[in-house]
Amino acid sequence: MDNHHEDVLIIGGGIIGVTTAYYLSRRGRQVTLLEQGNIADGSSYGNAGLIVPSHSTPLPQPGALTDGFKWMLDPESPFYIKPRLSLDLLRWLITFAAHCTDSFVHQAIPTLRDLGLASVALYDDLSDLFDFGYKRKGLLMLFRTADALARAAAEAKLLNEAGLSARLVTLEEAQVIEPIVRPDLAGGIYFETDALLNPASFVRGLAKWLEERGSLRIHRRTRVTGIEKVRRRITKIKTVDGDFQANEVVVAAGAWSPGFARDLNLNIPIQPAKGYSVTVKRPESYPGIGLLLGESRVAVTPMASPDGDILRFAGTLELAGLDFSINLRRVEAVRRAPGNYLQGMRPEKWETLEVWRGLRPCTPDGLPIVGRPKAYDNLTLAAGHAMVGISLGPITGKLVSQIVTGEKPELDVRPLRVERF
Repeated sequence: MDNHHEDVLIIGGGIIGVTTAYYLSRRGRQVTLLEQGNIADGSSYGNAGLIVPSHSTPLPQPGALTDGFKWMLDPESPFYIKPRLSLDLLRWLITFAAHCTDSFVHQAIPTLRDLGLASVALYDDLSDLFDFGYKRKGLLMLFRTADALARAAAEAKLLNEAGLSARLVTLEEAQVIEPIVRPDLAGGIYFETDALLNPASFVRGLAKWLEERGSLRIHRRTRVTGIEKVRRRITKIKTVDGDFQANEVVVAAGAWSPGFARDLNLNIPIQPAKGYSVTVKRPESYPGIGLLLGESRVAVTPMASPDGDILRFAGTLELAGLDFSINLRRVEAVRRAPGNYLQGMRPEKWETLEVWRGLRPCTPDGLPIVGRPKAYDNLTLAAGHAMVGISLGPITGKLVSQIVTGEKPELDVRPLRVERF
C-alpha cells in the first residue's frame, strides 16, 4: 500500500470537512480529504437544508430530558431515546441533564448567535461561486395551539434580547408571508435572518469546485482504521488504502468522530441522533419559504435541484447509536405532519423521490467541538454540530482554517473547546 505525505489532511467529507478545505485553500494550504464513502453521503445529504441563526438556543433546555423520557412511550414522537446498555450514552445523558438550565441557555445563546450570523454572511459570498439553491427569505414557524405559541414566544423573546429578529405574527400575518398556511392555526414566529439551500448541491458542488481548480485532493471510499501519535504530534493516519502523514490533521467526521477518541486519548462525547426526511417532486401545494411546524417539530423546505424543484419534509431526533434502520412509523409521522398546518397537503398524490435517514452528531451541551486540543500541536477537531451543521458549516470551516494557519480566530472558540467536558 502507498504512503502519502500531505500538508493538511481532513478526515470527513461532509459540510464541515469541505468548507474547511475551502477556507484552507484560500489561505494557500494544500489540502487532502479522506472520506469513507462519497462526499456528503452522511447527514450533510438529506437534511432540511435550513440556515437558522434563529436556532441559537442549545439542545439542552429546561424540561428537554423530561419530554424525552415521556416520548419514549410514543413510537411517533419527535424525540426518542432508544433504551440500551451504553456507558457512553449514560454519561452523555447525565451531562445533558446538567445543562438543562436557564442559566446555561442564556450562556450558550451568544455563542450560537455569533456563529449563525457569521455563517449566513459567508453563504452570501459563497453563493457567487456556483448555484446551490440559496434563498434568503427568512423562516416561518407555525403553531396549532395558543399554548405552544406562547411557549415559543418566550423563547423568541430571549432571541430578540440577544439581537436576533424573531417576530411574533398573527394567523393573518402568517398567511401573508405564506399563503398556504391553514386558516385554523394559532399563529407563528417569523425569523427574517434565516435562509435555505439544497445541502447536497452545496457540499458536493463546493468539493467539485475545489477539485476542478486543483485546490483539493479527495480520497473517496477510504476508511480510516487508526491514528498514531508521538508525544504531542499526530504522526500517521492509517487507512484501508495506505498510510498518510501530514503537517496538520483535522478530524471532521461527524457522528464517527468519537471513534478516534481511543487513539487520541481524548473525550469526544458525541451521540448519533438519527433524523429522517421525505423528499417529493414539487407538489401542487408548494410553499415559497422554509417552514417549521412547531408542535410536530417537522421542517418543510422548498428546494431547487438539478432535476427540478422538490419539497423536503424533515424531522425527529432519535438517540439510537450508530443505527441506520428506518422506522416507518416515524417516517409516516413526518409525512403526515404538514397536513395539520398547510393547505393542499395530499400525501397520496405526492411522487416520493427518496426516504432518507442520517446521523446528526450531538454533544451533551448543544455546542459543537471546534479547536485544537491542548494535548496536540497538529490536530484540530471540528464536530458535534447536531442539527445545525448546515447552518454553522462555513463559519466552522473558516475558524478551523484560522486555527490551522496560526491566525487568531475571528470569533471566540473557547466555549467550543473539547476540554470543557
